[in-house]
Amino acid sequence: MYWTLTKKLVVVIVGALLNAVAMNFFLIPADVYASGFAGVAQLIASVTPITTGILLFILNVPIAILGWIKVGKSFTCYSFLSVAFMSLFLELLPVHSYSDDILLNAVFGGVIAAVGVGITLKIGASTGGMDIVAMILSRMQDKPVGTYFFTLNSIIIITAGYLYGWEKALYTLVTLYASTRVIDAIHTRHQKLTAMIVTKKSDELKLAIHEKLVRGITMVPAKGAFSNEDRDMMMIVVTRYELYDLEKTIKEVDPQAFTNIVQTTEIFGFFRKE
Repeated sequence: MYWTLTKKLVVVIVGALLNAVAMNFFLIPADVYASGFAGVAQLIASVTPITTGILLFILNVPIAILGWIKVGKSFTCYSFLSVAFMSLFLELLPVHSYSDDILLNAVFGGVIAAVGVGITLKIGASTGGMDIVAMILSRMQDKPVGTYFFTLNSIIIITAGYLYGWEKALYTLVTLYASTRVIDAIHTRHQKLTAMIVTKKSDELKLAIHEKLVRGITMVPAKGAFSNEDRDMMMIVVTRYELYDLEKTIKEVDPQAFTNIVQTTEIFGFFRKE
């Protein structure tokens, strides 16, 4: 238990450090913008005397309160810790440019930040901001939240173009593309996922999953083609933020289970939102 909590905290801190390194060493010196609330904080900091780290923290406080009420205490707590550490590292690390090449800054900044975001998502937390908003909207409306991400990032890109020229805005797009591809590789940007679990311990696994997640499970009889053994296939749809808890539960109950995770494009019928 304590080892798991310690590991999650260490990953959150490392992820926050990577995001701060990406911002202070690559994106901020080149006037290239990150996505989400980090990009908003950059924009406001560019026209006010308040630093990016402090602004990022301030922007996330009301979101964290809302997430605590609507999403869940554990997820929101680790996500806010990620924001707090990132804000701290943004204040402690100097803003320093290692290259005058704006394309290198855009690509490396996007990749390093994405690694930080990806490993944080992998352990069942987030880097705050739009991830918490996305989870709340997904639960309230059960609709794709890509529109909200696109709208916010479009505002960032247009404002960056207006303030620093459209070339900088185009490089911001390069950063967003690079970060998206890396997060896809480390974790997933799909909002909903379907897990198909083939197991011999369906009864134990069903109880364990229901202790962690309030999700419906469909049981399908299955038989191994090679072994000819009778098994059960459990099908469950989860959000990307629940994937960590699901994977952890499967490994604890039945390490031999075969699990296939696929993207879920759309759902018809009941899907629990609260």
